[in-house]
Amino acid sequence: MITLLIQIFFALTFLFAWAAVLRYDLQMYQQNSYMPGRYWTWLRPVLLGHRRYVYLLLPMLCWKTALLPIAAIVLFWEARREFGTQYKVKLVWTKRVLRLFALTLLLGLAAFAAVWHFLGLDTAILLSPLLLLLDKALLVLAGLLLEPVEILIRRWYNNDAARMLRARPDLIIVGVTGSFGKTSTKNYLYRMLSEKYNTLVTPGNFNTTLGVVRTVREQLKPYHQVFIVEMGAKQRGDIREICELVHPTLGIVTAVGDMHLETFGSRENIQKTKFELIEALPSDGLGVINADSEGIASYAGIPEHCKIVRYGIDAHRADVRAAGIRYSAEGTEFELIGPGAPLQLQTRLLGRGNLLDIAGAAVVAGHLGVSPQQIRVAVAKLQQVEHRLSVRVQGGLTVLDDAYNANPEGAAMALDVLHDLRLGEGAQRFVITPGFVELGAKQEEENRRLGSRAARAADFLIVVNRLNRAAITEGAREAGMDEQRLICTDSLELAVRELGVRAKSGDAVLYENDLPDMFK
Repeated sequence: MITLLIQIFFALTFLFAWAAVLRYDLQMYQQNSYMPGRYWTWLRPVLLGHRRYVYLLLPMLCWKTALLPIAAIVLFWEARREFGTQYKVKLVWTKRVLRLFALTLLLGLAAFAAVWHFLGLDTAILLSPLLLLLDKALLVLAGLLLEPVEILIRRWYNNDAARMLRARPDLIIVGVTGSFGKTSTKNYLYRMLSEKYNTLVTPGNFNTTLGVVRTVREQLKPYHQVFIVEMGAKQRGDIREICELVHPTLGIVTAVGDMHLETFGSRENIQKTKFELIEALPSDGLGVINADSEGIASYAGIPEHCKIVRYGIDAHRADVRAAGIRYSAEGTEFELIGPGAPLQLQTRLLGRGNLLDIAGAAVVAGHLGVSPQQIRVAVAKLQQVEHRLSVRVQGGLTVLDDAYNANPEGAAMALDVLHDLRLGEGAQRFVITPGFVELGAKQEEENRRLGSRAARAADFLIVVNRLNRAAITEGAREAGMDEQRLICTDSLELAVRELGVRAKSGDAVLYENDLPDMFK
């Protein structure tokens, strides 16, 4: 009787451990956008090397031995620790995730039952560790089996959102896209338009078709006059799909860089995808594009069927330019020069990237009748966007938080701000970064260039994680940084600890990018 109770306890503990592993795999599957190809790219380097598979495999050998109670306790403890692990991007238990979770469990139990039926219970238990390894394949299989259902669900939600938008022909819709800068531009434009209009904006990172559909169905009200839609993309056609849903009449392209080059395949594909927004505009629409972005300036396929306004700082072809830039302890003063009288502006924000985003938003705001005075008031009230080159003083340190930036051009701007920051005599500058990902064949080159730029902008470079370590450190050494100022850690927590040992009051630190948990 006691043996049976121990075996039941062990079986329940094993199910608990299986649920812990499956939850982690679901989290990674969700972070990889439910795309089997991207999930497999993540899975290959970690499948056989993760410690969790050791503790899951060994206890199974203790079945029907005196070590079974100890094995059950070890298994329970490790599974409990896995459930208690805090990840940067948490698993969101959407209805889709619940469907995947349930079907994967059913497939796993069916596989176990089949082995039990044909080979016996003891063999099924002995082979059960394979279930914990195969759950990844079962998860992908569940995703493929559920895909027809997901397509029908998405189609229903999309049609419902489209119906709601068709009922609002008076609604002004502005699309905002770009490899970077789109979230900041969206927020700045929202602040400017709110001086005159009742404005709805897609929240947070709701920049996929599903995110836009949710915004329309859950937040669009009859009193809204303008709808600002952030549009993200990881492959060709993503922007076009959103445009076919919302039908924008105005669009901003903030930049074209090498973000998600791994899934796009080439810079040209990125250019074509971002300009799907401009292609979708009507002939009487307005396209606003960043002339300072090399990826935009070099693109020969810019549509000409509607009016195009270019903005920038350095670009000579810009129709609207930010000029006379003056930094101070209170922020930045500058003027927008374009048709009409120059517009004097003051903002708490720092960095050329922020000024470009303000300029692009101001063009659209002016086009929609927001007065120069209203734009001036809105720009003065702009708040820093958290984790996008936001500045704060913490423990005597000036902290430049650019953790949500993940592209080379944006990082170069952030490093320029760090380099030009006015600090006291003897103050030191630190950079903490894991580098860039999803850049395909350019990843090593861009991370080496990042290391070189960081070595010129900072006194210390702390490299987080192992993925890009070799390339970043090689670039830093080539730029002359010595080994004492080049520090490597395996986690952000350890990097902060290293910073605490070396930094003093009056120093400055730049946090550049923060990779999600699927990158190590």
